[in-house]
Amino acid sequence: MEYVSALVPPVVMAVFFIGLIVTIVKTQGGANKAKEDAAVDAAITRAEAARQTPRAGDA
Repeated sequence: MEYVSALVPPVVMAVFFIGLIVTIVKTQGGANKAKEDAAVDAAITRAEAARQTPRAGDA
């Protein structure tokens, strides 16, 4: 019976890991993809604008 107790933790971790990967793959794309892409694009645009804007002390 020691072999069963030795194999249970890796098997449980493998099952949860496979479930995590399946969930990640299934949630890629879909109806929210355009909304997520727009949010990322807006964040990048704000970051670039903040980086390019000269500060009052720099001039």
